[in-house]
Amino acid sequence: MSKLVQGYEVVIGFETHAQLSTQSKIFSRASTAFGAEANTQACAVDLALPGTLPVMNVGAVERAIEFGLAVNAHIAERSVFARKNYFYPDLPKGYQISQFEIPVVQGGEVSFFLEEGKETVRKTVRLVRAHLEEDAGKSLHEDFVGQSGIDLNRAGTPLLEIVTEPDMRSSDEAVAYAKELHKIVTWIGICDGNMQEGSFRCDANVSVRKPGAELGTRREIKNLNSFKFMQQAIDYEVRWQIEQIEDGHAIQQATVLFDPDTGETRAMRTKEDAADYRYFPDPDLPPLCVARDWVERVKSEMAELPRVMAERFITQYKLPEYDATTLTQSKVMAAYFETAAHVCEQPKLASNWVMGEVSRRLNTGDIGFDNIPVSATQLGALIVRIHDNTISNNAAKDVFDALWNDAATSSTDKATALQQVDTVINAKGLKQMNDSGALEAIIDEVLAANPDNVAQYRAGKDKAFNALVGQAMKASKGKANPAQVNEMLKRKLS
Repeated sequence: MSKLVQGYEVVIGFETHAQLSTQSKIFSRASTAFGAEANTQACAVDLALPGTLPVMNVGAVERAIEFGLAVNAHIAERSVFARKNYFYPDLPKGYQISQFEIPVVQGGEVSFFLEEGKETVRKTVRLVRAHLEEDAGKSLHEDFVGQSGIDLNRAGTPLLEIVTEPDMRSSDEAVAYAKELHKIVTWIGICDGNMQEGSFRCDANVSVRKPGAELGTRREIKNLNSFKFMQQAIDYEVRWQIEQIEDGHAIQQATVLFDPDTGETRAMRTKEDAADYRYFPDPDLPPLCVARDWVERVKSEMAELPRVMAERFITQYKLPEYDATTLTQSKVMAAYFETAAHVCEQPKLASNWVMGEVSRRLNTGDIGFDNIPVSATQLGALIVRIHDNTISNNAAKDVFDALWNDAATSSTDKATALQQVDTVINAKGLKQMNDSGALEAIIDEVLAANPDNVAQYRAGKDKAFNALVGQAMKASKGKANPAQVNEMLKRKLS
């Protein structure tokens, strides 16, 4: 979607719940494992039985610190837990323990690249905060007739709620932001990112306004659990709000759900404001104090962050910023590229292949970089043979295809990988013709057989030259070096 839709500016902010990867809940020792039988992972604390008290999970705090460091945020030395009061059947206490006035992570930003027309533009979304809180349980409707069941296995599961400023101006920007945030939390290992299991849930606050006007009334689309549905839901909501305004109706603040079967959003309830929740500090939990040395220790133990790795790729491998950012979409992709680059010593060629042919094949299959049939070492060996002019780039695709279809040959040893690549090249007869005498004879024959193209080229028609190149490549059965063909043709035609 463009920034202006039917004369309106779209304004989007996000609230994302990332389930933290601790083995136990945020205030109890109950397990957070997914898929257990209903109510088998809810202890007395989760059930809010009288006399129980919450105890903070230090692992959840460390994961919040890691996230803050990953997005260049401020880690509060002192933050406070509050009670967020509301009634819902799957909330046993009648309130949710969350953070309100003083969150543990404050500020920060998430940057990403977005295609806009023919340009690739860098975008940055500012974060307001990221705060720790517990999840509620789950209401079950499908297995019951005329009533609902309650599963409290999720009650008390640790969440990090990540809130943005309303900085996004299209569904494309919103999805790109969500994907980048997903990459960050999975890269640093604080969340498994499984959207189908509810580990990474996004709420989109959507409003529209005339350019330059004040912010419009927002509607919050809850629990978007796929990037595809996220885009569909936002696009529908934008169109709906514009139609309502054009028809003279005011937008009412509300929480809405997206129905993927109909492709529509529908209102669930009027949206509450902070005052409706009657926040007040939780008397059972002291302030959360995070010492600077704790932050420094967590920082020293963290893996190289994607933005830091991307900067290193730019300086170490002389890659464009776009390449470096794309290659650091995941740890396995980055590692695959680095291995291939070290083998071939041609990082830009390795980058082109990983982002091009390799990614294209992975996008059409059910495999990823962690179980790819062609090892990074084999790709590096293949690029060696492209660079030393043994084969052309087009012939290399045939070699890659053969290696892909014979995964049993996958090798991580450079010498073995080169041998495997050479075996395929020889078996398929793909070696480039580097004999200048033989190539010159072919070009002479092509020029003699195509006097019209020769005349047209000399008359200034560049297409005629391309036709002659094509004829020369055809006559050599694709084995001629294209650069050598171009050079020799131009010399003879001049």
